[in-house]
Amino acid sequence: MRSDIIKKGLERVPHRALLHATGLSRKDLGRPFIGVATSFTDLIPGHIGMRDLERFIERGICYGGGVPFFFGVPGICDGIAMGHLGMCYPLGLREIVADTIETVCNAHGLDGIVCLTNCDKITPGMLMGIARLNIPAIIVTAGPMLSGRFRKRKLAFVHDTFEALAAAKRGQISQEDLACLEMEACPGAGSCQGLYTANTMACLTEALGLSLPGCGTALAISAKKRRISQASGERIVELVKKNLKPRDIINKDSLENAIVVDMALGGSTNTVLHLMAIAHEAGISLSLDTFDYISRRTPHITNIEPAGEHFMEDLEFAGGIPAVLKRLKAKLKNARTLSGRKIHEIADEASIVDEEVIRPLNQAYHKQGGIAVLYGNLAPNGAVVKQAAVSPRMMRFNGRARVFNREEEAMSAILAGKIRKGDCIVIRYEGPAGGPGMREMLAPTSAIVGMGLADSVALITDGRFSGGTKGPCIGHISPEASAGGPVAILKDGDIISIDIRDRKLEARLSGAEIEKRFKAWKPVPPKIKTGYLARYTKLVSSADKGAILG
Repeated sequence: MRSDIIKKGLERVPHRALLHATGLSRKDLGRPFIGVATSFTDLIPGHIGMRDLERFIERGICYGGGVPFFFGVPGICDGIAMGHLGMCYPLGLREIVADTIETVCNAHGLDGIVCLTNCDKITPGMLMGIARLNIPAIIVTAGPMLSGRFRKRKLAFVHDTFEALAAAKRGQISQEDLACLEMEACPGAGSCQGLYTANTMACLTEALGLSLPGCGTALAISAKKRRISQASGERIVELVKKNLKPRDIINKDSLENAIVVDMALGGSTNTVLHLMAIAHEAGISLSLDTFDYISRRTPHITNIEPAGEHFMEDLEFAGGIPAVLKRLKAKLKNARTLSGRKIHEIADEASIVDEEVIRPLNQAYHKQGGIAVLYGNLAPNGAVVKQAAVSPRMMRFNGRARVFNREEEAMSAILAGKIRKGDCIVIRYEGPAGGPGMREMLAPTSAIVGMGLADSVALITDGRFSGGTKGPCIGHISPEASAGGPVAILKDGDIISIDIRDRKLEARLSGAEIEKRFKAWKPVPPKIKTGYLARYTKLVSSADKGAILG
Protein backbone atom coordinates (compact mmCIF):
# COMPACT_ATOMS: atom_id res chain seq x y z
CA MET A 1 0.00 0.00 0.00
CA ARG A 2 1.03 3.59 -0.57
CA SER A 3 0.82 4.18 3.19
CA ASP A 4 3.54 1.61 3.79
CA ILE A 5 5.97 4.49 3.37
CA ILE A 6 4.95 5.73 6.84
CA LYS A 7 4.25 2.45 8.63
CA LYS A 8 6.54 -0.40 7.49
CA GLY A 9 10.15 -1.22 8.24
CA LEU A 10 12.57 -0.76 11.11
CA GLU A 11 13.21 2.87 10.20
CA ARG A 12 9.51 3.62 10.71
CA VAL A 13 9.48 2.88 14.46
CA PRO A 14 9.09 6.63 15.24
CA HIS A 15 6.32 6.97 12.67
CA ARG A 16 4.40 4.01 14.11
CA ALA A 17 4.80 5.44 17.59
CA LEU A 18 3.09 8.61 16.46
CA LEU A 19 0.36 6.66 14.69
CA HIS A 20 -0.26 4.60 17.81
CA ALA A 21 -0.53 7.87 19.72
CA THR A 22 -3.64 8.65 17.64
CA GLY A 23 -5.29 5.48 18.96
CA LEU A 24 -4.41 3.08 16.14
CA SER A 25 -3.87 -0.58 16.96
CA ARG A 26 -1.26 -2.84 15.39
CA LYS A 27 -4.06 -4.40 13.34
CA ASP A 28 -5.00 -0.99 11.95
CA LEU A 29 -1.52 -0.62 10.46
CA GLY A 30 -2.34 -3.41 8.01
CA ARG A 31 -5.39 -1.62 6.64
CA PRO A 32 -5.67 1.09 3.94
CA PHE A 33 -5.27 4.60 5.30
CA ILE A 34 -8.11 6.74 3.93
CA GLY A 35 -8.10 10.50 4.23
CA VAL A 36 -11.42 12.31 4.56
CA ALA A 37 -11.05 15.92 3.46
CA THR A 38 -14.02 17.70 4.99
CA SER A 39 -14.93 21.32 4.41
CA PHE A 40 -17.31 21.45 7.37
CA THR A 41 -17.72 24.94 8.76
CA ASP A 42 -20.35 26.84 10.71
CA LEU A 43 -19.97 29.72 8.24
CA ILE A 44 -21.59 28.15 5.17
CA PRO A 45 -25.17 26.84 5.01
CA GLY A 46 -24.11 24.28 2.42
CA HIS A 47 -21.60 22.83 4.89
CA ILE A 48 -23.28 22.96 8.28
CA GLY A 49 -24.76 19.50 7.84
CA MET A 50 -21.46 17.81 7.11
CA ARG A 51 -20.82 16.61 10.65
CA ASP A 52 -23.67 14.16 10.14
CA LEU A 53 -22.36 13.00 6.75
CA GLU A 54 -18.87 12.57 8.20
CA ARG A 55 -20.25 9.91 10.53
CA PHE A 56 -21.66 7.92 7.63
CA ILE A 57 -18.50 8.24 5.53
CA GLU A 58 -16.49 7.06 8.53
CA ARG A 59 -18.87 4.13 9.03
CA GLY A 60 -18.51 3.16 5.37
CA ILE A 61 -14.70 3.26 5.45
CA CYS A 62 -14.64 1.09 8.55
CA TYR A 63 -17.16 -1.36 7.07
CA GLY A 64 -14.96 -1.55 3.97
CA GLY A 65 -11.89 -2.38 6.03
CA GLY A 66 -10.10 0.96 5.92
CA VAL A 67 -8.88 3.38 8.58
CA PRO A 68 -10.39 6.90 8.26
CA PHE A 69 -8.37 10.03 8.98
CA PHE A 70 -10.26 13.34 8.92
CA PHE A 71 -8.66 16.64 8.06
CA GLY A 72 -10.11 20.07 7.43
CA VAL A 73 -10.28 22.08 4.22
CA PRO A 74 -11.15 25.80 4.35
CA GLY A 75 -14.41 27.11 2.93
CA ILE A 76 -15.90 30.45 1.93
CA CYS A 77 -19.58 31.23 1.39
CA ASP A 78 -19.72 33.18 -1.86
CA GLY A 79 -23.03 34.75 -0.90
CA ILE A 80 -21.60 36.18 2.32
CA ALA A 81 -18.40 37.24 0.54
CA MET A 82 -20.37 38.97 -2.23
CA GLY A 83 -20.19 42.69 -2.89
CA HIS A 84 -17.09 43.60 -0.86
CA LEU A 85 -13.39 42.74 -0.51
CA GLY A 86 -14.33 39.21 0.54
CA MET A 87 -15.24 38.28 -3.04
CA CYS A 88 -11.59 38.66 -4.06
CA TYR A 89 -10.86 35.43 -2.18
CA PRO A 90 -13.13 32.56 -3.33
CA LEU A 91 -11.49 31.85 -6.70
CA GLY A 92 -8.10 31.92 -5.02
CA LEU A 93 -9.48 29.56 -2.38
CA ARG A 94 -9.92 26.98 -5.14
CA GLU A 95 -6.15 26.76 -5.44
CA ILE A 96 -5.68 26.59 -1.65
CA VAL A 97 -8.10 23.66 -1.47
CA ALA A 98 -6.25 21.80 -4.23
CA ASP A 99 -2.92 22.49 -2.56
CA THR A 100 -4.28 21.27 0.78
CA ILE A 101 -5.40 17.96 -0.73
CA GLU A 102 -1.99 17.45 -2.33
CA THR A 103 -0.06 18.49 0.77
CA VAL A 104 -1.85 16.41 3.41
CA CYS A 105 -2.17 13.26 1.31
CA ASN A 106 1.44 13.26 0.16
CA ALA A 107 2.89 14.22 3.53
CA HIS A 108 1.13 11.29 5.20
CA GLY A 109 1.28 8.75 2.38
CA LEU A 110 -2.48 8.19 2.37
CA ASP A 111 -3.82 5.37 0.21
CA GLY A 112 -7.05 7.06 -0.83
CA ILE A 113 -9.27 10.02 -0.10
CA VAL A 114 -12.94 10.90 0.27
CA CYS A 115 -13.68 14.59 -0.36
CA LEU A 116 -16.73 15.94 1.47
CA THR A 117 -17.61 19.22 -0.18
CA ASN A 118 -20.46 21.35 -1.46
CA CYS A 119 -20.01 24.99 -2.34
CA ASP A 120 -18.79 27.02 -5.24
CA LYS A 121 -14.98 26.91 -5.25
CA ILE A 122 -14.45 24.12 -2.74
CA THR A 123 -15.83 21.38 -4.99
CA PRO A 124 -13.70 22.33 -8.02
CA GLY A 125 -10.71 22.81 -5.72
CA MET A 126 -11.10 19.26 -4.44
CA LEU A 127 -11.54 17.95 -7.99
CA MET A 128 -8.36 19.74 -9.02
CA GLY A 129 -6.57 18.32 -6.00
CA ILE A 130 -7.51 14.70 -6.69
CA ALA A 131 -6.69 15.08 -10.39
CA ARG A 132 -3.25 16.41 -9.48
CA LEU A 133 -2.62 13.89 -6.73
CA ASN A 134 -4.05 10.93 -8.68
CA ILE A 135 -4.60 8.49 -5.85
CA PRO A 136 -7.94 6.64 -5.47
CA ALA A 137 -10.55 9.24 -4.61
CA ILE A 138 -14.29 9.81 -4.41
CA ILE A 139 -16.32 13.01 -4.04
CA VAL A 140 -19.33 13.40 -1.78
CA THR A 141 -21.25 16.64 -2.35
CA ALA A 142 -23.37 17.52 0.68
CA GLY A 143 -26.51 18.36 -1.27
CA PRO A 144 -28.95 21.16 -2.14
CA MET A 145 -31.05 23.14 0.28
CA LEU A 146 -34.84 22.87 0.31
CA SER A 147 -36.74 25.85 -1.06
CA GLY A 148 -38.02 28.39 1.41
CA ARG A 149 -41.70 29.26 1.79
CA PHE A 150 -43.51 32.59 2.03
CA ARG A 151 -47.29 32.83 1.69
CA LYS A 152 -47.46 29.48 -0.16
CA ARG A 153 -44.75 30.60 -2.60
CA LYS A 154 -41.45 28.78 -3.02
CA LEU A 155 -38.42 30.94 -2.25
CA ALA A 156 -34.91 30.87 -3.70
CA PHE A 157 -31.87 32.65 -2.28
CA VAL A 158 -31.00 34.93 -5.22
CA HIS A 159 -34.49 35.89 -6.36
CA ASP A 160 -35.79 36.51 -2.87
CA THR A 161 -32.83 38.35 -1.38
CA PHE A 162 -30.50 39.99 -3.94
CA GLU A 163 -33.29 40.82 -6.41
CA ALA A 164 -35.75 41.60 -3.63
CA LEU A 165 -33.55 44.26 -2.06
CA ALA A 166 -33.53 46.21 -5.33
CA ALA A 167 -37.31 45.81 -5.63
CA ALA A 168 -37.62 47.14 -2.08
CA LYS A 169 -35.54 50.12 -3.15
CA ARG A 170 -38.25 50.86 -5.75
CA GLY A 171 -40.98 50.51 -3.14
CA GLN A 172 -42.38 47.30 -4.64
CA ILE A 173 -41.79 45.26 -1.46
CA SER A 174 -42.58 46.45 2.04
CA GLN A 175 -39.94 46.38 4.74
CA GLU A 176 -42.05 43.84 6.62
CA ASP A 177 -42.19 41.46 3.65
CA LEU A 178 -38.48 41.98 2.98
CA ALA A 179 -37.73 41.02 6.57
CA CYS A 180 -39.79 37.84 6.14
CA LEU A 181 -37.96 36.96 2.92
CA GLU A 182 -34.67 37.50 4.70
CA MET A 183 -35.68 34.96 7.34
CA GLU A 184 -37.34 32.38 5.07
CA ALA A 185 -35.35 32.34 1.79
CA CYS A 186 -32.74 29.91 3.15
CA PRO A 187 -34.52 27.50 5.50
CA GLY A 188 -31.56 25.39 6.54
CA ALA A 189 -28.62 23.23 5.52
CA GLY A 190 -27.61 22.78 1.90
CA SER A 191 -26.27 24.61 -1.12
CA CYS A 192 -28.59 27.34 -2.44
CA GLN A 193 -31.69 25.96 -4.15
CA GLY A 194 -31.09 26.86 -7.79
CA LEU A 195 -28.69 25.77 -10.48
CA TYR A 196 -25.99 28.08 -9.14
CA THR A 197 -22.31 27.15 -9.15
CA ALA A 198 -22.35 24.80 -6.16
CA ASN A 199 -25.21 22.67 -7.46
CA THR A 200 -23.97 22.81 -11.03
CA MET A 201 -20.58 21.50 -9.95
CA ALA A 202 -22.22 18.76 -7.86
CA CYS A 203 -24.16 17.64 -10.94
CA LEU A 204 -21.08 17.75 -13.15
CA THR A 205 -19.02 15.81 -10.60
CA GLU A 206 -21.57 13.02 -10.89
CA ALA A 207 -21.59 13.32 -14.70
CA LEU A 208 -17.78 13.10 -14.69
CA GLY A 209 -18.11 9.79 -12.84
CA LEU A 210 -16.31 10.98 -9.69
CA SER A 211 -19.23 10.66 -7.26
CA LEU A 212 -21.75 7.87 -6.90
CA PRO A 213 -24.96 7.95 -8.99
CA GLY A 214 -27.59 10.16 -7.40
CA CYS A 215 -25.14 12.15 -5.29
CA GLY A 216 -25.38 15.42 -7.24
CA THR A 217 -29.00 16.20 -6.42
CA ALA A 218 -29.70 14.17 -3.25
CA LEU A 219 -30.94 16.75 -0.76
CA ALA A 220 -28.76 17.85 2.14
CA ILE A 221 -31.31 16.81 4.74
CA SER A 222 -32.17 13.43 3.22
CA ALA A 223 -31.54 9.90 4.40
CA LYS A 224 -30.53 9.22 0.80
CA LYS A 225 -27.55 11.53 1.23
CA ARG A 226 -26.54 9.61 4.37
CA ARG A 227 -26.71 6.32 2.46
CA ILE A 228 -24.65 7.74 -0.41
CA SER A 229 -22.08 8.98 2.11
CA GLN A 230 -21.77 5.56 3.69
CA ALA A 231 -21.60 3.84 0.31
CA SER A 232 -18.88 6.28 -0.75
CA GLY A 233 -16.86 5.35 2.34
CA GLU A 234 -17.14 1.67 1.46
CA ARG A 235 -16.39 2.30 -2.20
CA ILE A 236 -13.14 4.19 -1.58
CA VAL A 237 -11.63 1.12 0.07
CA GLU A 238 -12.57 -0.91 -3.01
CA LEU A 239 -11.03 1.75 -5.24
CA VAL A 240 -7.79 1.51 -3.27
CA LYS A 241 -7.73 -2.27 -3.65
CA LYS A 242 -8.37 -1.95 -7.40
CA ASN A 243 -5.98 1.02 -7.69
CA LEU A 244 -8.61 2.93 -9.69
CA LYS A 245 -7.50 6.57 -9.81
CA PRO A 246 -9.07 9.88 -10.86
CA ARG A 247 -7.10 10.06 -14.10
CA ASP A 248 -8.57 6.68 -15.03
CA ILE A 249 -11.92 8.48 -14.98
CA ILE A 250 -11.04 12.04 -16.07
CA ASN A 251 -10.36 12.03 -19.79
CA LYS A 252 -11.57 13.81 -22.91
CA ASP A 253 -14.75 11.70 -23.09
CA SER A 254 -15.78 12.25 -19.46
CA LEU A 255 -15.02 15.98 -19.63
CA GLU A 256 -17.11 16.34 -22.78
CA ASN A 257 -19.90 14.37 -21.10
CA ALA A 258 -19.80 16.84 -18.22
CA ILE A 259 -20.04 19.75 -20.66
CA VAL A 260 -23.01 18.13 -22.43
CA VAL A 261 -24.80 17.79 -19.09
CA ASP A 262 -23.83 21.35 -18.18
CA MET A 263 -25.30 22.73 -21.40
CA ALA A 264 -28.46 20.65 -21.08
CA LEU A 265 -29.02 21.84 -17.52
CA GLY A 266 -28.17 25.49 -18.19
CA GLY A 267 -25.59 25.64 -15.43
CA SER A 268 -23.36 28.36 -14.05
CA THR A 269 -20.80 30.06 -16.30
CA ASN A 270 -18.22 29.39 -13.56
CA THR A 271 -18.09 25.78 -14.72
CA VAL A 272 -16.08 26.93 -17.73
CA LEU A 273 -13.27 28.09 -15.44
CA HIS A 274 -13.51 25.02 -13.24
CA LEU A 275 -13.66 22.30 -15.90
CA MET A 276 -10.69 23.89 -17.68
CA ALA A 277 -8.73 23.95 -14.41
CA ILE A 278 -9.62 20.31 -13.64
CA ALA A 279 -8.58 19.29 -17.15
CA HIS A 280 -5.29 21.13 -16.70
CA GLU A 281 -4.54 19.24 -13.49
CA ALA A 282 -5.29 15.97 -15.30
CA GLY A 283 -2.96 16.90 -18.16
CA ILE A 284 -5.77 17.34 -20.71
CA SER A 285 -6.17 20.29 -23.07
CA LEU A 286 -9.63 21.88 -22.95
CA SER A 287 -10.45 25.12 -24.77
CA LEU A 288 -13.28 27.65 -24.68
CA ASP A 289 -14.27 26.61 -28.18
CA THR A 290 -15.14 23.11 -26.94
CA PHE A 291 -17.83 24.57 -24.69
CA ASP A 292 -19.38 26.56 -27.51
CA TYR A 293 -19.17 23.65 -29.97
CA ILE A 294 -21.01 21.35 -27.55
CA SER A 295 -23.52 24.07 -26.60
CA ARG A 296 -24.56 24.57 -30.22
CA ARG A 297 -25.38 20.85 -30.44
CA THR A 298 -27.01 20.30 -27.05
CA PRO A 299 -30.58 21.40 -26.28
CA HIS A 300 -31.36 23.04 -22.95
CA ILE A 301 -33.86 20.65 -21.34
CA THR A 302 -34.33 21.90 -17.76
CA ASN A 303 -35.69 25.19 -16.46
CA ILE A 304 -34.17 25.60 -13.02
CA GLU A 305 -33.64 28.73 -10.90
CA PRO A 306 -32.37 31.36 -11.62
CA ALA A 307 -33.40 31.13 -15.27
CA GLY A 308 -36.55 29.10 -14.68
CA GLU A 309 -39.28 28.10 -12.28
CA HIS A 310 -37.98 24.77 -10.98
CA PHE A 311 -35.67 24.10 -8.04
CA MET A 312 -32.98 21.52 -7.35
CA GLU A 313 -35.50 19.56 -5.28
CA ASP A 314 -37.65 19.28 -8.42
CA LEU A 315 -34.72 17.90 -10.39
CA GLU A 316 -34.01 15.40 -7.61
CA PHE A 317 -37.61 14.18 -7.53
CA ALA A 318 -37.68 14.01 -11.35
CA GLY A 319 -34.89 11.43 -11.29
CA GLY A 320 -31.73 13.46 -10.71
CA ILE A 321 -28.62 13.29 -12.86
CA PRO A 322 -29.17 9.60 -13.81
CA ALA A 323 -32.44 10.70 -15.45
CA VAL A 324 -30.65 13.55 -17.23
CA LEU A 325 -28.07 11.02 -18.49
CA LYS A 326 -30.94 8.85 -19.74
CA ARG A 327 -32.37 11.77 -21.69
CA LEU A 328 -28.97 12.65 -23.14
CA LYS A 329 -27.67 9.10 -23.69
CA ALA A 330 -27.32 9.45 -27.47
CA LYS A 331 -25.08 12.49 -26.97
CA LEU A 332 -22.86 10.97 -24.26
CA LYS A 333 -19.70 8.89 -24.59
CA ASN A 334 -19.91 5.60 -22.70
CA ALA A 335 -17.22 6.63 -20.23
CA ARG A 336 -16.41 4.66 -17.10
CA THR A 337 -17.23 5.92 -13.60
CA LEU A 338 -15.78 5.10 -10.22
CA SER A 339 -19.05 3.37 -9.31
CA GLY A 340 -17.98 0.45 -11.52
CA ARG A 341 -20.74 1.16 -14.03
CA LYS A 342 -20.40 3.03 -17.30
CA ILE A 343 -22.45 6.11 -18.14
CA HIS A 344 -24.79 4.33 -20.54
CA GLU A 345 -25.51 1.62 -17.97
CA ILE A 346 -26.43 4.27 -15.38
CA ALA A 347 -28.63 5.97 -17.97
CA ASP A 348 -30.39 2.72 -18.88
CA GLU A 349 -31.21 1.98 -15.24
CA ALA A 350 -32.61 5.48 -14.58
CA SER A 351 -36.23 6.62 -14.69
CA ILE A 352 -37.50 10.02 -15.77
CA VAL A 353 -40.30 10.82 -13.36
CA ASP A 354 -41.30 14.30 -14.55
CA GLU A 355 -41.21 15.10 -18.28
CA GLU A 356 -41.62 18.80 -17.64
CA VAL A 357 -38.63 19.09 -15.31
CA ILE A 358 -36.43 17.00 -17.65
CA ARG A 359 -37.90 17.60 -21.08
CA PRO A 360 -37.48 15.40 -24.17
CA LEU A 361 -34.83 16.71 -26.56
CA ASN A 362 -37.43 17.63 -29.17
CA GLN A 363 -39.37 19.70 -26.61
CA ALA A 364 -36.37 21.50 -25.11
CA TYR A 365 -36.66 24.91 -23.52
CA HIS A 366 -33.99 26.12 -25.94
CA LYS A 367 -32.45 24.50 -29.00
CA GLN A 368 -28.93 25.30 -27.79
CA GLY A 369 -27.21 24.75 -24.47
CA GLY A 370 -26.95 27.08 -21.54
CA ILE A 371 -23.62 28.80 -22.29
CA ALA A 372 -22.32 30.70 -25.30
CA VAL A 373 -18.78 31.93 -25.98
CA LEU A 374 -18.48 35.33 -27.67
CA TYR A 375 -15.57 36.90 -29.53
CA GLY A 376 -14.88 40.28 -31.06
CA ASN A 377 -12.76 43.39 -30.70
CA LEU A 378 -13.75 43.63 -27.01
CA ALA A 379 -12.96 39.97 -26.33
CA PRO A 380 -10.24 38.74 -28.70
CA ASN A 381 -9.69 35.67 -26.50
CA GLY A 382 -13.33 35.14 -25.66
CA ALA A 383 -16.11 35.97 -23.20
CA VAL A 384 -18.86 33.85 -21.68
CA VAL A 385 -22.61 34.34 -21.25
CA LYS A 386 -25.37 32.17 -19.75
CA GLN A 387 -27.57 32.41 -22.83
CA ALA A 388 -30.28 30.18 -21.37
CA ALA A 389 -31.01 32.96 -18.87
CA VAL A 390 -31.27 35.73 -21.50
CA SER A 391 -34.68 36.75 -22.83
CA PRO A 392 -35.12 36.48 -26.64
CA ARG A 393 -35.41 40.26 -27.02
CA MET A 394 -31.95 40.76 -25.45
CA MET A 395 -30.06 38.19 -27.52
CA ARG A 396 -29.07 41.13 -29.71
CA PHE A 397 -28.44 44.46 -28.06
CA ASN A 398 -26.73 47.76 -28.81
CA GLY A 399 -26.14 50.00 -25.83
CA ARG A 400 -24.32 53.05 -24.56
CA ALA A 401 -21.32 52.20 -22.42
CA ARG A 402 -21.47 53.23 -18.77
CA VAL A 403 -17.95 52.49 -17.58
CA PHE A 404 -16.96 51.63 -14.00
CA ASN A 405 -13.60 50.49 -12.67
CA ARG A 406 -15.04 48.70 -9.61
CA GLU A 407 -18.17 46.71 -8.88
CA GLU A 408 -19.12 49.00 -5.98
CA GLU A 409 -19.23 52.04 -8.30
CA ALA A 410 -21.65 50.28 -10.64
CA MET A 411 -23.82 49.04 -7.77
CA SER A 412 -24.17 52.53 -6.38
CA ALA A 413 -25.20 53.90 -9.78
CA ILE A 414 -27.81 51.15 -10.28
CA LEU A 415 -29.45 51.61 -6.88
CA ALA A 416 -29.35 55.40 -7.27
CA GLY A 417 -31.40 55.12 -10.48
CA LYS A 418 -28.59 56.47 -12.66
CA ILE A 419 -28.71 53.58 -15.13
CA ARG A 420 -31.20 54.04 -17.96
CA LYS A 421 -32.76 51.83 -20.58
CA GLY A 422 -30.32 51.24 -23.41
CA ASP A 423 -27.23 51.42 -21.20
CA CYS A 424 -24.50 48.78 -21.26
CA ILE A 425 -22.78 48.69 -17.90
CA VAL A 426 -19.05 47.97 -18.18
CA ILE A 427 -17.27 46.80 -15.01
CA ARG A 428 -13.56 46.38 -15.60
CA TYR A 429 -10.36 45.77 -13.62
CA GLU A 430 -12.19 42.89 -11.94
CA GLY A 431 -10.44 40.03 -13.79
CA PRO A 432 -8.34 37.22 -12.30
CA ALA A 433 -5.35 39.51 -11.74
CA GLY A 434 -7.05 42.89 -11.76
CA GLY A 435 -9.78 42.12 -9.24
CA PRO A 436 -7.91 40.32 -7.94
CA GLY A 437 -9.76 37.03 -7.88
CA MET A 438 -12.31 37.76 -10.62
CA ARG A 439 -15.12 38.84 -8.33
CA GLU A 440 -18.67 37.62 -9.01
CA MET A 441 -21.11 40.37 -9.98
CA LEU A 442 -24.28 38.93 -8.45
CA ALA A 443 -25.15 42.10 -6.56
CA PRO A 444 -25.29 44.40 -9.62
CA THR A 445 -26.91 41.82 -11.90
CA SER A 446 -29.59 41.11 -9.31
CA ALA A 447 -30.07 44.83 -8.75
CA ILE A 448 -30.65 45.28 -12.49
CA VAL A 449 -33.42 42.68 -12.33
CA GLY A 450 -34.88 44.13 -9.15
CA MET A 451 -34.90 47.64 -10.65
CA GLY A 452 -36.92 46.36 -13.63
CA LEU A 453 -34.10 46.78 -16.17
CA ALA A 454 -33.41 43.14 -17.06
CA ASP A 455 -34.80 43.52 -20.60
CA SER A 456 -33.30 46.91 -21.38
CA VAL A 457 -29.80 46.98 -19.84
CA ALA A 458 -26.75 44.75 -20.42
CA LEU A 459 -23.65 44.25 -18.29
CA ILE A 460 -20.20 43.20 -19.45
CA THR A 461 -17.14 42.56 -17.31
CA ASP A 462 -13.73 40.95 -17.14
CA GLY A 463 -14.95 39.61 -13.80
CA ARG A 464 -17.41 36.78 -13.55
CA PHE A 465 -20.96 36.03 -12.51
CA SER A 466 -22.65 33.91 -9.92
CA GLY A 467 -24.62 30.94 -11.16
CA GLY A 468 -27.57 32.96 -9.86
CA THR A 469 -27.18 35.58 -12.58
CA LYS A 470 -29.72 36.01 -15.35
CA GLY A 471 -30.07 38.44 -18.22
CA PRO A 472 -27.57 39.70 -20.84
CA CYS A 473 -24.58 39.60 -18.51
CA ILE A 474 -21.31 38.77 -20.24
CA GLY A 475 -18.25 37.88 -18.19
CA HIS A 476 -14.74 36.42 -18.41
CA ILE A 477 -13.77 39.04 -21.03
CA SER A 478 -10.25 38.12 -22.11
CA PRO A 479 -7.73 39.66 -22.10
CA GLU A 480 -8.78 41.44 -18.93
CA ALA A 481 -8.35 45.19 -18.48
CA SER A 482 -5.30 44.96 -16.21
CA ALA A 483 -3.54 42.88 -18.89
CA GLY A 484 -4.24 45.53 -21.53
CA GLY A 485 -7.40 44.01 -22.97
CA PRO A 486 -9.54 46.29 -25.17
CA VAL A 487 -12.12 46.67 -22.40
CA ALA A 488 -9.54 48.88 -20.69
CA ILE A 489 -9.90 51.69 -23.24
CA LEU A 490 -13.71 51.97 -23.33
CA LYS A 491 -15.29 55.33 -22.51
CA ASP A 492 -18.77 56.42 -21.46
CA GLY A 493 -20.99 56.71 -24.51
CA ASP A 494 -19.17 54.18 -26.69
CA ILE A 495 -21.65 51.90 -28.44
CA ILE A 496 -21.37 48.26 -27.39
CA SER A 497 -22.79 45.66 -29.75
CA ILE A 498 -23.83 42.28 -28.34
CA ASP A 499 -24.99 39.47 -30.63
CA ILE A 500 -25.30 36.25 -28.66
CA ARG A 501 -26.75 34.28 -31.56
CA ASP A 502 -23.78 35.14 -33.78
CA ARG A 503 -21.35 34.99 -30.82
CA LYS A 504 -20.09 38.56 -31.13
CA LEU A 505 -19.07 41.19 -28.55
CA GLU A 506 -17.75 44.41 -30.07
CA ALA A 507 -17.29 48.11 -29.52
CA ARG A 508 -18.13 50.32 -32.47
CA LEU A 509 -14.66 51.75 -32.61
CA SER A 510 -12.29 51.86 -35.57
CA GLY A 511 -8.94 50.14 -35.38
CA ALA A 512 -7.29 53.54 -35.55
CA GLU A 513 -9.32 54.84 -32.59
CA ILE A 514 -8.50 51.75 -30.52
CA GLU A 515 -4.81 52.16 -31.31
CA LYS A 516 -4.94 55.86 -30.39
CA ARG A 517 -6.56 55.13 -27.03
CA PHE A 518 -4.06 52.41 -26.19
CA LYS A 519 -1.19 54.86 -26.74
CA ALA A 520 -2.64 56.97 -23.93
CA TRP A 521 -3.49 54.02 -21.67
CA LYS A 522 -1.35 53.20 -18.65
CA PRO A 523 -1.50 49.94 -16.64
CA VAL A 524 -3.26 50.22 -13.29
CA PRO A 525 -1.13 49.17 -10.29
CA PRO A 526 -2.29 46.07 -8.38
CA LYS A 527 -5.05 46.86 -5.91
CA ILE A 528 -3.66 44.61 -3.17
CA LYS A 529 0.06 44.60 -2.48
CA THR A 530 0.45 42.24 0.47
CA GLY A 531 -0.58 38.74 1.52
CA TYR A 532 -2.03 35.87 -0.46
CA LEU A 533 -3.90 38.01 -2.99
CA ALA A 534 -0.71 39.86 -3.92
CA ARG A 535 0.96 36.53 -4.71
CA TYR A 536 -2.16 35.33 -6.51
CA THR A 537 -2.16 38.44 -8.72
CA LYS A 538 1.37 37.69 -9.89
CA LEU A 539 0.71 34.02 -10.70
CA VAL A 540 -2.85 33.73 -12.01
CA SER A 541 -3.55 33.13 -15.70
CA SER A 542 -6.33 34.68 -17.77
CA ALA A 543 -9.95 33.53 -17.65
CA ASP A 544 -9.78 31.89 -21.07
CA LYS A 545 -7.13 29.55 -19.60
CA GLY A 546 -9.23 28.70 -16.52
CA ALA A 547 -7.65 31.30 -14.19
CA ILE A 548 -5.15 28.71 -13.02
CA LEU A 549 -1.92 29.50 -11.21
CA GLY A 550 1.22 29.35 -13.28
